Amino acid sequence: MLREEKIPVVAVFDVGKTNKKLFLFDEQYRVVFERSARFIETVDEDGDPCENLDSLRLSIFDSLREVFANEKFELKAINFASYGASLVYIDENGTPLTPLQNYLKSYPQDLIKEFYQQYGGEELFAAKTASPVLGSLNSGMQLYRLKKEKPEVFKCVKYALHLPQYLSFLISGKAFSDKTSLGCHTNFWDFEKDEYHQWVKNEGMLDKMAPIAVSDHVSPANFPGNSYSVGVGLHDSSAALIPYLKSFKEPFVLLSTGTWCISLNPFNQQVLTAEELNQDVLCYMQYEGKAVKASRLFSGFAYEQQIKRIANYFGCDVVGFRNIDYRQELATSLSTENIKTENWRSLPFQERDLSEFENEIKAYYQLMVDLVVQQYYSTALVLDGTAAKRIFVDGGFSKNVVFMNLLAAIFPNYEVYAAHMPQATAIGAALVIHQVWNTKPLPNDIIELKLYTPHPTKIENEATI
Repeated sequence: MLREEKIPVVAVFDVGKTNKKLFLFDEQYRVVFERSARFIETVDEDGDPCENLDSLRLSIFDSLREVFANEKFELKAINFASYGASLVYIDENGTPLTPLQNYLKSYPQDLIKEFYQQYGGEELFAAKTASPVLGSLNSGMQLYRLKKEKPEVFKCVKYALHLPQYLSFLISGKAFSDKTSLGCHTNFWDFEKDEYHQWVKNEGMLDKMAPIAVSDHVSPANFPGNSYSVGVGLHDSSAALIPYLKSFKEPFVLLSTGTWCISLNPFNQQVLTAEELNQDVLCYMQYEGKAVKASRLFSGFAYEQQIKRIANYFGCDVVGFRNIDYRQELATSLSTENIKTENWRSLPFQERDLSEFENEIKAYYQLMVDLVVQQYYSTALVLDGTAAKRIFVDGGFSKNVVFMNLLAAIFPNYEVYAAHMPQATAIGAALVIHQVWNTKPLPNDIIELKLYTPHPTKIENEATI
């Protein structure tokens, strides 16, 4: 009996804060294997919740053993994408020296004051590094804190690796830094000079940063007898952009929706202004090393909270909101009062009295109008001054026909598309090392698009870009 030919695959570990997933893609970028894991958080040395690094490491090795034991697949390469703003400090032997600090951990105000006074003040420093003042969410500040509070541990640090690069190090044994992680509101990177900010050198940290590798760099596996290649890993938001950058050459904005709704413009390299920084605009770095201007809203979280409020008030189930049809006459009838341009970050629906609505459907539509007007102002911040005329929406809101129709109405001069591409982050991490594992040309059909045609509503007149 003839033995079945093995399927060449790439493995991608997509590590989120909640779910940790392994995908195997074939040469057509179809998922041929998937494994998911969730871990109970542990605590750091201060008793604050943090990622369980040991569980994550063991899970990666267990998953790979399962892949190697599967006779169907021939593993050609591995890459990683994970959340950013998290540093793993390894010693000479590659052993982590501390727990993986949570980027939401509170940061000492005296250290923040000391740091920014020494390095030019918050406004100037934030503009240079494209990093709003975010405390622990600026990963460079985590390393600064380690030096100040635990100098004996700092001295033992061989390299401070962002989480994607640490995961790569586990398999390759090679330590690298990567610009998609360094350029993500870290305080490390001077976007004007395209190099580490001077403070990194002043504080004696430059030699604790691993060599920077290009995003498509690969290393051999650190296990004798294995022939697969290992990528250096990517920041997840930057990885999710890659399929779009590979597929579309005309300028666009990607609105990535989930708990956060992040408007990403990879064609906007304008230096951040103080006004933009005050409105939570920042920069990411795309895989080719260019800046990506981004603005953020906590819309997904707000949406979940408000539909619960509606459901509780009207005595209905939140599940019923999942498949509400778009009704033009209802959208046109709703109020745009309480929507103030000078305070657009505050969601008006939070203050609306639910007794004003005759049923849950009208209340829901009002919520969506308020969210979309808010989204307009957020997305406009990264559209301004660029040639982009298309907006791609992926994630949860791309499946919401009310949201999509209202968004098309408020951006009548733009083509607004719902983009469907499962596992965009993982596919991006696979695409960036395509040349080392895939014998076929880059696919041109991995993103499904649906164009939404604008219908006139009151929100169309809220503002014009």
